[in-house]
Amino acid sequence: MDNANLRGGSARPLAGGLVLALLTVAAWWLWLGWDTRYDVDPATGARSGPYEVWQVAGCVLTLLALAVAGGLLLRPWIVPLAMTPAFTVPWSLSAAREDGSGLWVVGAVLVALGVLAGSSLFGLGAGLLRRAATTRRS
Repeated sequence: MDNANLRGGSARPLAGGLVLALLTVAAWWLWLGWDTRYDVDPATGARSGPYEVWQVAGCVLTLLALAVAGGLLLRPWIVPLAMTPAFTVPWSLSAAREDGSGLWVVGAVLVALGVLAGSSLFGLGAGLLRRAATTRRS
């Protein structure tokens, strides 16, 4: 299947967006979803976690790669529409289970804004690069 087919028709962008959303949920699960343990420093009693820096970095890089691939293969506007709720919802459900204070809502808003901004920027950027490359070949 070529890029034109992925961008054409009404069912193909929907299917591509669904695949992108599923891959986004998978990225959340593979990097962050399995880790729900908080660490407590015995000396200070400070609580940290549940994620390590390497997990967050890996997740961000994976999401950026998905956004670029989505921007190259799909209509760029589909990328943030697919990725933002697909990442924010599972993150929010996991955070809500672990947080009794209700502050997970603030985190969910920040996660949603971050995924929206990153997926928009990288999806649109990849779409513009694809368009420029296609124009040069013509």
